[in-house]
Amino acid sequence: MPIDYLDKKIGTLDDVSVKGRKVLVRIDINSPIEPSTGEILDDTRFRSHLKTIRELVDKEAAVVLMSHQGRPTGKDFTRLERHAEVLSRLLGKSIGYVPDVIGPEAQRRIKELEPGEILLLDNTRIISEDYVEAPPEVHGRGIMVSTLSKLVDYYVNDAFATAHRSQASIVGFPMVLPSVAGRLMELEVVTLSRVLSKGERPKVFVLGGAKVKDTVKVIKHVVEAGVADEILTTGLVALLFLLVSGVKIGEAEELVRSKVDEGTVEIARSLLSSGAPIRVPLDFYAEIDGDVELVDSSSIEGAPKDIGPSTIEYYSWKLMSAKMIVMRGPAGVIEDPRFRRGTRELVEIALRSNAFTIFGGGHFNAILSELPEELRRRVGHISTGGGALLYFLANRRLPGLESLASSYEKYFRG
Repeated sequence: MPIDYLDKKIGTLDDVSVKGRKVLVRIDINSPIEPSTGEILDDTRFRSHLKTIRELVDKEAAVVLMSHQGRPTGKDFTRLERHAEVLSRLLGKSIGYVPDVIGPEAQRRIKELEPGEILLLDNTRIISEDYVEAPPEVHGRGIMVSTLSKLVDYYVNDAFATAHRSQASIVGFPMVLPSVAGRLMELEVVTLSRVLSKGERPKVFVLGGAKVKDTVKVIKHVVEAGVADEILTTGLVALLFLLVSGVKIGEAEELVRSKVDEGTVEIARSLLSSGAPIRVPLDFYAEIDGDVELVDSSSIEGAPKDIGPSTIEYYSWKLMSAKMIVMRGPAGVIEDPRFRRGTRELVEIALRSNAFTIFGGGHFNAILSELPEELRRRVGHISTGGGALLYFLANRRLPGLESLASSYEKYFRG
C-alpha cells in the first residue's frame, strides 16, 4: 500500500513483487570513521536498514546496495569494504563487495547476482555525478543512472537522511525505474507526518542545536500550521531568540550572528512579536575564564553552553503534560561532560512522560545509550535525518520523496 506524502502518494515494498528480480537499494551508511585506522565508530545507520534488506532477501530478490561515505577530499571519504564487513556481521549473512560503482566489474557482478544474494557497490561519490545537485530529469539521463538502471528491475530508496539532496543516486533512478520507499523511509515519512498533523495534543517541540536558520524555519511552519502547543528552545536557537528580544548573550553573540542572516533574524523577531508559544531558558551554565558558572538569562556573561536548573524545572513541567514530544538538537555542548546535563535530563523527562517521543539528531543516540533499558524502551522514534528532518518539519519538499512520488504516478497509478 502506498503512503501519503503531503498531497502525493509514494509506493512501498508492498506495491512490488520482487521475487527473482534484481533490486537496487539506496541506503545511507555514511558513518563516523577514525581517520587514522578507518574504523567505523558507530553502526546505528547500518542497523536502521536491516529490516528492508532482510525483507528483500526473504522475498528472494537479488539485492544491490549503494551508499556514499563522506565528501570528496574529506578525511572520512573512503571505500566501502569495511562497511560491507560491518553490514555482513549485523545481518548475519555474507555481503559481497565490489570496489566499483558503474564500471565493467560492477556490471559483471550485478549480472551474476542470484536471488537471495547481496552486493554492496563502492562509495557512490567516487562518481562525480553523485556529488552534484541537479533536477531529477537531468540525473535520470546521466551516466550512473543510465548504466545501472539497465541491470535492475526496481529501485528502493531507504535513505531518508539524504532525501533532501537532489543527487543522482537519490533522484535519478525513479525517473526511469519503478521505485518505492524502503521500510526505514516509510517509517520516517509516516511518523514525521504525525508531527505535522493536528492530533495528539498537547504537542511540545524542544528545538536547539547549531542549525539555527533551518530550525527557525521549522518553528515558523509549526506555528503557522497551528500544530505546536509549546516550543521550548535551547542551544544557539534559544540564544538567537534572546538576542532579538534585546538580551545580551555574552560571548555567544558572535557565534550566533555567524549562523544566521538578516532574514532569519527578522523571522525570529516576527515570531516573538506574534505571541507564538516560544519559550526561552531562564538560566544557563556558562564558561567564564575556564570555570563553569550559573548565569541568569536576563544578562548573560561568558559563553553560555548549557541550560541551567531553573530552565530544566520549567521545561520539565511543560513536557510532563505533553501527548507528543519532538526533540531536535542538543541543549548544550554535550561533547564536554560539563555541559551534558541539560540534554540528558530533558531526554529522561520526555521518556518518563506519557508522550510519544521523537528524537532527531545522532547525538541523542549517545545520550540514550547512557540511560537504563526501561527508559530506552519508551523511545517512540529516533529519526535518522539531520537536514532531511528539518526540511520535512519545515514543510519543505524533499527531492528524494518528490522523485518517489513521480515514480508512483508514472509506474503504479492505474
